[in-house]
Amino acid sequence: MTLPPAASLHHGAESFYQHWQQLNDWLVQHSEFWQPAPFMTPEPAWARRYPELGTMLAELTDGECQQLDGSPVELAARVASWLPSLDRYADMVQLPELLSAPEKASEATLPEIRATDMPGRKRLQSGAFTAALTPLEHPALDWCCGKGHLSRTLAPFCPSEIQGFEWNPELVRDGNRLAQQFGDPVSIRCQDVMAEDLSLPSRHHGVALHACGDLHRQLLKRGSEAGLPRLSVSPCCYHLTEMEHYRPLSQRAADHPKALQPSRNDLRLAVQETVTAPARVREQTRLVSQWRLGFDGLQRQLSGCDEYLPVPSNPPRLLNEGFPAFCRWAAAKKQLRLPDTVDFDHWQAFGEQRLAEVRRHELVRHLFRRPLELWMVLDYALFLEEQGYRVRLGHFCDRSLTPRNLLLDAVRVSGTQPVQHSHP
Repeated sequence: MTLPPAASLHHGAESFYQHWQQLNDWLVQHSEFWQPAPFMTPEPAWARRYPELGTMLAELTDGECQQLDGSPVELAARVASWLPSLDRYADMVQLPELLSAPEKASEATLPEIRATDMPGRKRLQSGAFTAALTPLEHPALDWCCGKGHLSRTLAPFCPSEIQGFEWNPELVRDGNRLAQQFGDPVSIRCQDVMAEDLSLPSRHHGVALHACGDLHRQLLKRGSEAGLPRLSVSPCCYHLTEMEHYRPLSQRAADHPKALQPSRNDLRLAVQETVTAPARVREQTRLVSQWRLGFDGLQRQLSGCDEYLPVPSNPPRLLNEGFPAFCRWAAAKKQLRLPDTVDFDHWQAFGEQRLAEVRRHELVRHLFRRPLELWMVLDYALFLEEQGYRVRLGHFCDRSLTPRNLLLDAVRVSGTQPVQHSHP
């Protein structure tokens, strides 16, 4: 088939590998800046090594912090005085734009009147994803499809009925009901995509919009094994995996003598970026973070152990009961006895101070979000090329619509034989 035209920064596996290797070696070299989480580590090692960098960050206003966090290229230029390799930051994270013209994306988006149960942002993301994939020459298989919102968006452009796989029976029922209600040629079946006996329909185009971790990796592996003619994936939540430490899918990346082996916790960094949340949600998040840091300082003093103590998610009611109630709840969860003389005002102020510090230290760590994500997805691209696919990789929408805006689009080349892998 003919892929939609797109400007390309990559020309085959060698270029994908060079980009991956550049990111891999850079991430390994600078691991001290992104592997320790400032929320858990009050003074990262780099802050002691580069005190002037710490001073520059400490002098930023809250507004400057927010602005720089959303402008990583500008932030990299500032930090490059201490980390000269950041001069290459813009080139390291650059990818081609695969997004369609606004009018084409608008035409591919479900009208609001047909988008029942579909959040507005999801509706626009599905439309942009669909527009970037057209023309569609094969029936589509919507992977982990939920209620089939993407399926119904793709339906007008597909040559035949779309199949969807979804493990949740309630979502399957709702999705089939919506398809019937609006007359969409979509059929969703209850299917665990991780099942060993999974069978894929032949000659289908596998699509996945924001399938998580092992789920989207399963589509890449099982879809390529089945020889599906096209695979189009926008990955998400890379850290949702059974592996303690991630190992690359592609043989070339796995064979690199210094291949990064990030932990699940490391991979969380790649998806920490979010679009602007409502003011109420932002304030609740700020308050809970402040309380957790205040309690962390308190528990370190009481236990005599200078290590972060993870606390489970708190019940929403605590937001209305104040910091002392939060501390008593957290202490009970961790079987820690609080003395009657705790100065809660002191520890609440401590948490507020720590949160300001964390936000400034996280600016440096956040510079590594996109490079780590690209390290993952370039490995996926290499894997698919090893399996006999021609691959393009780029952005299918602007990051203001979703930071998870990468599209991996692979078309099987006839007559090619996949590489035999020596690892799972």
